[in-house]
Amino acid sequence: MKIIKGAITAAKGFKANGLCCGIKRSGKPDLSLIVSDIPATAVGVFTKNSIIAAPLVVTKKKLRNQKAQAIVVNSGNANCFTGKFGLIYAQKTTEVIAGLLKIAKENVLVSSTGIIGKPLPFQKIKKASAALVKGLGKTKSHLAAKGILTTDLSTKEIAVQVRLGGKTVKIGAMAKGSGMIAPNMATMLAFITTDTKMSAPLLKAALKQACELSFNSITVDNCMSTNDMVVLMANGLAQNKSISTKGKDFDTFCAALKVICLDLAKKIVKDGEGATKFITVTVNNAKTYAQAKKAAFAIANSNLVKTAAYGSNPNWGRVAAAVGSLGISVTENMLKIKFSSFAKKEIGIAVDLSLGSKTATVYTSDLSLDYVKINGRYN
Repeated sequence: MKIIKGAITAAKGFKANGLCCGIKRSGKPDLSLIVSDIPATAVGVFTKNSIIAAPLVVTKKKLRNQKAQAIVVNSGNANCFTGKFGLIYAQKTTEVIAGLLKIAKENVLVSSTGIIGKPLPFQKIKKASAALVKGLGKTKSHLAAKGILTTDLSTKEIAVQVRLGGKTVKIGAMAKGSGMIAPNMATMLAFITTDTKMSAPLLKAALKQACELSFNSITVDNCMSTNDMVVLMANGLAQNKSISTKGKDFDTFCAALKVICLDLAKKIVKDGEGATKFITVTVNNAKTYAQAKKAAFAIANSNLVKTAAYGSNPNWGRVAAAVGSLGISVTENMLKIKFSSFAKKEIGIAVDLSLGSKTATVYTSDLSLDYVKINGRYN
């Protein structure tokens, strides 16, 4: 596997664009589009929040056929808690893009991120759509990555290439996320494109594996969003032999996809609202992986641990208390806690439960004064 230049358009047959349609008062880019030259196999993973935004309702329905050719994304407005008109506008957005691209409306997905509870300014999106489509190109990936940001301070992009069945296959991706970051999933969007040829069931299995170790292993503030989605499109234009059974090629693809997703997930945490520290929490020797991950999240989501990190104060008592709050059968003599230097920007916390052999790692950021300021003003 090799990390390469490019991002969402790195794979063969993909174009993108991003621009400002006027949703954001700042005048920053707020509308993006990703398009495959041909219909692609497509799968997604979504938030487990019981309140889901209109674009998720529309996109989940469209993905039942496991096909997509385009994804249109707006930022600055979540189109959530917007009633029947939210659903109408989400659907109409896909229809407008489909008409301009001259493709089936069933193959256009839609996504939104931003403020909850405000009507989606659909007319602004509609008015800008012709320019959005006209400007599509292989070199516009960075514009697309900018168009999906909200409180993010930076874009999150990556691309890799691997050899599958004697063919060079590329995977490109972009993501957004900064606040309301908690597992299942986070307040984040991630879009992944590849020219790999793979069956939908295996593509879905690969995405779930990658998400478990990345997007579902991060937390900034333990707040779950209503709009989270990860969509993976595979158009097969690399012309590798179709991967329809698990084996060497599937494992190679999975390993590359995990690198993509973990890179983006870490970038989201490092760009956490007000974050000054990046914290890796590893729990070792648990009875089960689930127990290890639950303990790791208890530590990562502890406001006392997070504020200690912000203050460069290696207070191990706060870690012990977080683990103990779970009620698992671990005693003072069994629990072992190790820290790296809390004075550095990247901190490692390792905990040994002495209960078994399973390990889990999660990633988080500190809790700073700026986090409170950012979210106190957000509306």
